[in-house]
Amino acid sequence: MSPGLLFSFVIAYFIILLLVAWYTGRNANNDSFFIGNRNSNWMLVAFGMIGTSLSGVTFVSVPGAVGKDAFAYMQITLGYFIGYISIAYILIPLYYRLQLTSIYDYLNSRFGRHSYKTGASFFILSRTLGATARLYLVVRILQDAILSSFGVPFWLTTLIILLMILLYTFEGGVKTIVYTDTLQTTCMLAGLVICVCYILHAMHLNLGESFHAMEARGLTKVFVTDPYDKLFFIKQILAGAFITITMTGLDQEMMQKNISVKTLKDSTKNMVSLAFIMVVVIGLFLYLGGLLHLYGAQQQVTATGDKLFPELALHHMPPVISVIFIIALISALFPSADGALTALTSSLCIDILDMQRRSDWTEAQRKKYRQRIHLLMAFVFLLFVLIFNKVNNPSMIGVILKVATYTYGPLLGLFAFGIFSKRKVYDVLVPVVCIAAPLLCYIIDTNQTAFFGNFQIGLELLIINGLLTFLGLLLISHKSED
Repeated sequence: MSPGLLFSFVIAYFIILLLVAWYTGRNANNDSFFIGNRNSNWMLVAFGMIGTSLSGVTFVSVPGAVGKDAFAYMQITLGYFIGYISIAYILIPLYYRLQLTSIYDYLNSRFGRHSYKTGASFFILSRTLGATARLYLVVRILQDAILSSFGVPFWLTTLIILLMILLYTFEGGVKTIVYTDTLQTTCMLAGLVICVCYILHAMHLNLGESFHAMEARGLTKVFVTDPYDKLFFIKQILAGAFITITMTGLDQEMMQKNISVKTLKDSTKNMVSLAFIMVVVIGLFLYLGGLLHLYGAQQQVTATGDKLFPELALHHMPPVISVIFIIALISALFPSADGALTALTSSLCIDILDMQRRSDWTEAQRKKYRQRIHLLMAFVFLLFVLIFNKVNNPSMIGVILKVATYTYGPLLGLFAFGIFSKRKVYDVLVPVVCIAAPLLCYIIDTNQTAFFGNFQIGLELLIINGLLTFLGLLLISHKSED
């Protein structure tokens, strides 16, 4: 299919998003932008959060990684399940009890202003790096598949995508995103199922035969039992649980949608439902990955990793599948990018710049200020995507999870110390502890062979990071006088 026709489908899809944004963004105010007026339907939030949790990286990288790691990613997914349940019954009740707009305000009430600003700053760093890495992967695919044929440079492609996201999030924020994420998740999952059905049909396989063919190529192995391996199942399950607790439960983007739900009971149902759904959906992505490797071998395609799915969908499948792939890919991109942009705007306005505490400002002044910050964050996204384009890593999901082990560790330690200890900290020293812990983790990570021999530390570095932060907070703490 020609790039021009593919591009026309992208434009049509975007027009639909704008119509949804126009309808949901009418009469929106700052409360609508930040927390959806605390009136979101829990079922819509739960369904939309599938797209936010997965993103375009999952859509491309998880199937692509099956050739190297088989179905080992399911180990992390089992950890995700544990993490979601922990969030549902530990963190969400805390957020609702305190009626938080920003979840980092908990750190302010528990420890003080320095802790609050530190937590929010680590979120901003974490989410900016993670969201722009996800955005880069999809923009790169769209650039190669469509816009490069028109002579459009990569930076302009990125700018166009960001302008699209700005247009439909500028007014409604979370109120709009709850609905657009639902639409986008539907398109993404539909694309996933259609691609699976097409490959089965094209290769004349049924479900059982496909699994036998994958098993013969060693693609179905789930559990790694070597304790020295980075993919050892206990390490992966533990890492998955803590990745979810931090990247969902301690992340303003994810929780911003969750606390927009009307009641605590509904919010809990949302998170528990998500726990079960994610296991099924990621299992389907892994199954698709196995099929893609079988189909790729049949078509004599040499592409691997993140390049495998785009190569097959755009050049070795019928035009209609190419369209479905592009729409599904964009649908996977937008929920992670739009939510991140909105959440980062919220955190900068509320946590760092104290907009809500400026009692002398009118609602109109606050809105104008918030919109300027929103534009600023879009510019920051543009810069980071261009940086990732220079680096060009073969597997972006590995980059994202690796970054998370460093940047979310201090948040894990801060919240864990706050929830499970009654001790007070010397608030002014908290930033020192939260910077020192990732630096120590970097030393450990880069000197693994010298410290541990053949034993390899993988994503569980996040747990070590959180533990070091916790111990550091313990050293600068004292008994509460309450």
